[in-house]
Amino acid sequence: MNIQEILDHPHAWTVEDSQGTVVVSSRVRLARNLADAVFPDWGGEEERVRVWQRLRQVLETLPAIQGAVSAGNEEVAERDRQLLFERHLLSREHAKRGRGSGIVLQPREGLAIMVNEEDHLRMQALRPGLGLVEAWRAVDVVDSQLDAKVPLAFSPRWGYLTACPTNVGTGMRASVMLHLPGLALMEEIGPLVKGVAKIGLAVRGLWGEGTEAQGNLFQISNQVTLGDREEDIIHNLEQVVREIVSHEENARARLWRDRRVVLFDQVGRAAGILAYAHILSSREALDLLSALRLGMDMGILSGAERGRVQELLLAIQPAHLQRRAGRTLQPPERDQARAELVRETLGPVIRVALRARRKKHE
Repeated sequence: MNIQEILDHPHAWTVEDSQGTVVVSSRVRLARNLADAVFPDWGGEEERVRVWQRLRQVLETLPAIQGAVSAGNEEVAERDRQLLFERHLLSREHAKRGRGSGIVLQPREGLAIMVNEEDHLRMQALRPGLGLVEAWRAVDVVDSQLDAKVPLAFSPRWGYLTACPTNVGTGMRASVMLHLPGLALMEEIGPLVKGVAKIGLAVRGLWGEGTEAQGNLFQISNQVTLGDREEDIIHNLEQVVREIVSHEENARARLWRDRRVVLFDQVGRAAGILAYAHILSSREALDLLSALRLGMDMGILSGAERGRVQELLLAIQPAHLQRRAGRTLQPPERDQARAELVRETLGPVIRVALRARRKKHE
């Protein structure tokens, strides 16, 4: 299997999860550097090439990622690197890098390793739903096996050494993606963000640092990496996430009780536009899919499959649309292709669900 074949498979974190309706996915990332090489941005291209070739050979032999596929950035088309970014397998910065940087992927994308991004190694595990512990265990095994093969930059006092001082210590970033339309409609997102920030966690949008929330999707992650054990970081984040899920469920219950007309209006408008629109921007599509998913979760649209909405979160992104079309699409063409894909995927399902609802109330 190669990178192209991997890109044709479903994405690991969009797999439908049975644990609940609020938590979309979990990710744990570890930053590591070689003790006997300079940080990527301090070395020249030839130095990065040497590090990439060395680590590529080592990573391909690790039992924890047996069967993994590797590729240098120059071996992957720019559009496909953008697609990997949309799948949260590459950072925006890494997708722009060329020779001397690369990626190692498991066939089902559960594990992904960026080589020569800001650090020599950015290893991450992705899981659907609230799978922080499982993701951490998976990437921890890779970390241990790697540590036995190459010398990693580590200080007894400071922990793992990283290019950015904010990652020194465990080098861990754990994050959970949450769908919070109830809190958004109740206008309670602002206080939530402030409260989470006060306890040392960060709240970001769908695409991570520096991005706004779209589709009521928020990433909650730890900020402190120095002085805490990895186990404690995972445990504390999971506890906070469970509290946020409880607040979201409470907000949805209050919406149903006190603002039902507003709720039905949001869901109905979203269903109508998604079923019949011929032009959809990425932001509009995400916001409408958020409302549609809320309607499914609350039983307003029965018979509709939430898994289809989950898959569309990525399928409507620019690089995914262009891969589907087999050519470069200009922004207006992407908006039309996005609307067409949504109509084909959800249109029949939405119409059946709406007819069933009308009959129920006749």
